[in-house]
Amino acid sequence: MTIWTPSKDSLYRPYFLAIVDQIAQAVSRGELKPGEQLPPQRHLADKLGVSLPTVSRAYEELGRRGLIAGEVGRGTFVRNENTTPDAVSPYVPERQSGLIDLSIFRPIGDTIHLNRMKSTLATLAVDIPPSTVLGTRPSAMFARHRSIAVEWLRLCGVRADEKTIHITNGGTPALTVAFLTACQTGAVIATEATGLHVMLPLASYLGLKVKGVPIDDNGIIPEALESACKQTEIRALFMMPNALGPTAFVMNESRRVAIVEIARKYDLNIVEDDALGPLVSKTPPPFHALAPERTLYITSFTKPVMPGLRTGYLVAPERLLPAVENRQLVTNWTATPLIAEIAARWVEDGTCLELLQWQRAALAERHKLVASILDGVPYHSNQEGLHVWLPLGEKFVEDEFVLHARKQGVAVARGAAFAISNWQPAVRISVGSTTEEELRRGLTVIQNLLHSEPEPVLFDM
Repeated sequence: MTIWTPSKDSLYRPYFLAIVDQIAQAVSRGELKPGEQLPPQRHLADKLGVSLPTVSRAYEELGRRGLIAGEVGRGTFVRNENTTPDAVSPYVPERQSGLIDLSIFRPIGDTIHLNRMKSTLATLAVDIPPSTVLGTRPSAMFARHRSIAVEWLRLCGVRADEKTIHITNGGTPALTVAFLTACQTGAVIATEATGLHVMLPLASYLGLKVKGVPIDDNGIIPEALESACKQTEIRALFMMPNALGPTAFVMNESRRVAIVEIARKYDLNIVEDDALGPLVSKTPPPFHALAPERTLYITSFTKPVMPGLRTGYLVAPERLLPAVENRQLVTNWTATPLIAEIAARWVEDGTCLELLQWQRAALAERHKLVASILDGVPYHSNQEGLHVWLPLGEKFVEDEFVLHARKQGVAVARGAAFAISNWQPAVRISVGSTTEEELRRGLTVIQNLLHSEPEPVLFDM
């Protein structure tokens, strides 16, 4: 049997995307049917005259889109319909010795964080509330925590009644509950075309479909959203409007108002992910303030305060509270009481605000370093955000740029990992994932790569 292969004559840069497009079109036209085998990666690389990493990246992207799947010992095959796309991690799964890891999205950590946690744990050893270790009923366990959450949420621009606040184990569990609440199985949820890297697999696991909507430097384009609503029956809209998304934009107020009008016109529930919370100051009113009747608002302490403080808040409209409560029970039952207790104490005694202000000041210094080393290089960032988005333009092939950086000991996140629909080659660079000195060295490597001529990767790493 002859195995179908892409055409070498139809390749264009970036090559991996050209391979993806040819295979996707062949599946769409029925030239490649479910269950058919694709060529082994090395064989296809030789046939097309491209590097093995290029073919590997193409197969990885096809897997992420849910079009193909690899079977150990057998090969790679076209998937059946309604299969789950693979998650493509933008970061290095394990920290390797000698590697400057600028791929993982995290805040800056220092001895101040360890000292505050040690002090609090010592106090808890003496006066821990019995419900923290013995309680099982969420409504009773977290009554005090919800009243404290009201104060923290005010710093985020959210004025919420205690009964509308749910304590969660951080942002991702809150997202799961929010998506299950905002959409019925089989429904379509719209989001930024370049957005959350786990969006496609998470939605698929939950039985939802995703529609990527074009964005500009201000977020989702209202006209594009309305066009999508006319073409597709969209049930909900997910956004990261405050410097959290890969392109680091903060959506202005007029854009938010325009999107709210569309959401009301087409009766869309809004899921608003504000994981940076009050870390990014002077943001416009959140969607929850503009459209409280349809917005599920999410924030957490992991990014603005401390990575290990894995707890957060989900604020929902009153009409959706029964659904949120049920979905929280069946997916998580309840948040982890000990971590929720620490967060509540830190909000009360000012530790959260102290660590947030420390983080903001430390990030300002990191971004000054970025500006000095990447002087003259166009990039996107927010001075109070955790990362830099670096478009590569037409000069570089994204996959090859990332691999060359790795060969020189620097890991960055591939822009393709954040692609919901179309995107342009780019990389995401974390400014908080390592020491200031390692960030300096890593940025210098990236700057040198940007000013060199593109070279193919001639061997695997």
